[in-house]
Formats: sequence, structure tokens, C-alpha cells
Amino acid sequence: MAARKKSEEPSINVDEVLTDAELKAAAGVEDEAEPAPAKSEDGPRTVVVAEDEAVNRMDLVAMLEDNGYEVVGQAANGEEAVELTRKYRPDVVCMDVKMPRMDGIAAAGIICDENIAPVVMLTAFSQTDLVKKATGAGAMAYVTKPYEESKLLPTLEVAMGRFAEINDLLDTVERGERKLKEANEQLKETEEKLKKAEDTLEERKLVDRAKGLLMDKADFSEQGAFRWIQKTSMDQRIPKKRLAMAIIAKYGDPKPSDSDER
Repeated sequence: MAARKKSEEPSINVDEVLTDAELKAAAGVEDEAEPAPAKSEDGPRTVVVAEDEAVNRMDLVAMLEDNGYEVVGQAANGEEAVELTRKYRPDVVCMDVKMPRMDGIAAAGIICDENIAPVVMLTAFSQTDLVKKATGAGAMAYVTKPYEESKLLPTLEVAMGRFAEINDLLDTVERGERKLKEANEQLKETEEKLKKAEDTLEERKLVDRAKGLLMDKADFSEQGAFRWIQKTSMDQRIPKKRLAMAIIAKYGDPKPSDSDER
């Protein structure tokens, strides 16, 4: 008898390779909410790759991993790309322009609006109009197909550098606004204290004048006049300033009339 041949491994059609999300969905497994992994300053750059064509996605992932990047998520449409970016908060996102369910431009707009990560768009040469829309949505840069290391890797670094610069600028602006707000609050507090001091000084002057008039017109002693003003203010719930002004209006010298001035 002829020796039985070893069974050959089944061939794999790369066009049928599924993403992690698609495999879980087929198995009926729901993604558990997990906190985003902490980024290490010395660790590899993390990437989310969004490409609906399995062959292109596999080639891109292999290219990135061969160059020291860590691909933390793979998406076949824009919705998955947004979910994975929110989950893993990568250093950069590689996003194909044309994808099902949600295109790359819409997904890039959401990611950029939430300021999660820089987005590098993956486009064909004939998609220049879509590139303009993508940059308008907030994408940092773009790379044309077919992917080449000499084009892709520098573009990723440029996008991450721009993203870091923009966030540093935003942090600087926020710190400046915070300091300005604190300075305005301190200025307001100082103005309120100054106003209170001015009101107190004016009140003392009016009370002193009213006290002098009570001493002159009603034969009060200095201490008795002050006590009367103080007690009356408390009993009648009239501010000392208003009470003093009333005393001055009653006992003070009348204003000269026009005929007297003549």
C-alpha cells in the first residue's frame, strides 16, 4: 500500500480574514468595557488601523509591526475605528477614506473633534477631493496607496508631532485663560474690598458729622451722641449711614438759596 500522505493545512483566503470585532460578533461575544491601557513614554507607538480591504489591512499591519509600531486595534469600517480609538487611545490612527457603514472622513471628524488621536488618511491618487474634505474634518496628514515605508512612516511621525504641538498650544492657552480668570477674580475681590473700605470711610465721616450736630443742637455728649446713633440704628434697623444723613439733613446748615448767593 502506498503511504498515506499527511493532510495538508487548509488554505486561507485573506479576503475572508475578519477583524477582532467581526470575530466576536460572529461568536455572539460582546466587547467588555475595558479601561484604555496606560501609555508608556518608552514603549512602542500604538496604532489603530482602519481599512476595509483585508489584504491591504494585513499588509499595513505587517509593515507597521516590522517597524516597531504596536497595532492595538484593526477596524473594517468607520464605526469600529471610532470605537477602537476611544477604547485604546492610540498614538495615531491610520484611516482609509472609503469604508462601509461610516466612511473614514466622518470617523476622522469624530476622533478629531474629541481630540483623541491624530488621524492619517489612506487614499488613492484619484481621491484628492476627498483628501480636502478629510483635512477639513481634522485629519493631520494623508498617504496615497500603495503603502510604502518611505512615505508612511515619516507621515505618521509628522502627524504625531503636529498633534503634540497643537495639544501643547491648547494647554498653554488653557493655562493662560485660567491665570487670567484667577487674576480677574483677585481684581474683583480687591475692588470689592476697596469699595467696602471707601463706604466705611464715608460712613465714619457722616457719623462723625451727625454726632457733632447732635452735640451742638441736642446737647448730647460725644459718647452719648455716638451711643444714640448706634442704638437707634440697631433698634430701627436703619443703616448708620442713612441715619447720619437724616440727622445732617435735619440739623445741618441749610443750603444757600440762589437769592442768598446773590
